[in-house]
Amino acid sequence: MPDDNNKNNSDNKGSDDEYEKYCYLCKRPESQCGNFIHLPGGMNICSDCMQKSFDSFNNMQFLDLSKLPNINMSQFMPFDDVPKSQKVKKKKKKEEKEEEQEKLSLENIPAPHKIKALLDEYVVGQEYAKKVISVAVYNHYKRVLTDSMDDIEIEKSNMLMLGPTGCGKTYLVKTVAKLLNVPLAICDATTLTEAGYIGDDVESILSKLLAVADNDVEKAETGIIFIDEIDKIAKKKETRSRDVSGESVQQGLLKIIEGADVDVPVGAGSKNAMTPITSMNTRNILFICGGAFPDLDDIIKRRLNKQSSIGFSADLKDKYDKDKNIFSKVVTEDLREFGMIPEFLGRLPMVFALESLDKDMYIKILKEPKNAILKQYQKLLRLDEVDLQFDDSAYEVIAEKAMEDETGARALRAIIEKFMLDIMYEIPRDDSIGRVTITGDYINGKGSPIIELRGTQ
Repeated sequence: MPDDNNKNNSDNKGSDDEYEKYCYLCKRPESQCGNFIHLPGGMNICSDCMQKSFDSFNNMQFLDLSKLPNINMSQFMPFDDVPKSQKVKKKKKKEEKEEEQEKLSLENIPAPHKIKALLDEYVVGQEYAKKVISVAVYNHYKRVLTDSMDDIEIEKSNMLMLGPTGCGKTYLVKTVAKLLNVPLAICDATTLTEAGYIGDDVESILSKLLAVADNDVEKAETGIIFIDEIDKIAKKKETRSRDVSGESVQQGLLKIIEGADVDVPVGAGSKNAMTPITSMNTRNILFICGGAFPDLDDIIKRRLNKQSSIGFSADLKDKYDKDKNIFSKVVTEDLREFGMIPEFLGRLPMVFALESLDKDMYIKILKEPKNAILKQYQKLLRLDEVDLQFDDSAYEVIAEKAMEDETGARALRAIIEKFMLDIMYEIPRDDSIGRVTITGDYINGKGSPIIELRGTQ
């Protein structure tokens, strides 16, 4: 009999572990209000209710719980007495759902040509950019994994990517991090401000990387941080007010990008007394910055046209007006004139530009990558046992419309969503449809798609 009682107790304990704990005051589960404050007697109180209790002590000489608003004294019950229908089950950890992937080591890190070959499967064009990223990432992780800091210390090769919107800057970084199985944090520089002002502190980019690494500091210290819209923190020109979201942010990022021990708030955008803080070393974190840098092309053209003069050998002033890859001619002087401070540029030694997309590249983006947009729609319709096809004229029209939008590869999905709406709406209602062929005339609104019934294909 004692053995049976012990078995029943252990079973009850195991079943209780599947459920979250509740705050004794507000009855919210731990997943909603964060970590609890554990008091003697098995009481669990959330930080919000604890703060309200302290405020009540400050505002009155004694605390009478029965007179506090919105609190029912009958609700004070142990967690075990809460009805099972009101309990919330804990979320299972990722490790229980997914098999742990192989950890990156010096033996299994892919060579630059292998990294580029993997990138070719997902990213169309941008040969030079893929080569630069492959070499930089390979050298960086060789430096991290060997950890041979003797008399010859290898410096980091942080990168700065330039290119028009929608050319694949963010997608390149996402693909590299996915292939190498390293934590990646994508941050937006537009939300960063100088410490003490409204907005995120520069340390918040490390907080995001720490969150992606499941709060594993050692794992986060070998990750990748991609700071997008880096051109938005350029120095403000002709302003007398304090530039808290421009030059000040660049100065705040200097020590983080170069490598230093930084106090990082856990799960918050700024430091405060209620936020736990941990220390991270950024020496082995690879920083990649990217931005569209609007109007930088005018600065480059102005520098290149300084040699224009009168005579047979003079350069024409409109020589570079139709050059779509003008960013490939950028130098540090152009970026300084744009508003980036020299100290910041010095910590990003690898500066390279991505090519603008032309019509052929748009067509390849539609057809070739592993997760091409059209392949996604074909898979959706395949679930309804319908074969979706596109003829050559459809590819041409979609690419031409995307070039008119001038928003890069992002324009493709908007165009496809528009003409696929009626097809995705009508097909599930008719089981006799076996194949749908999209034509260029249908995309232009001059015709209808070619529909074939089952058994006639």
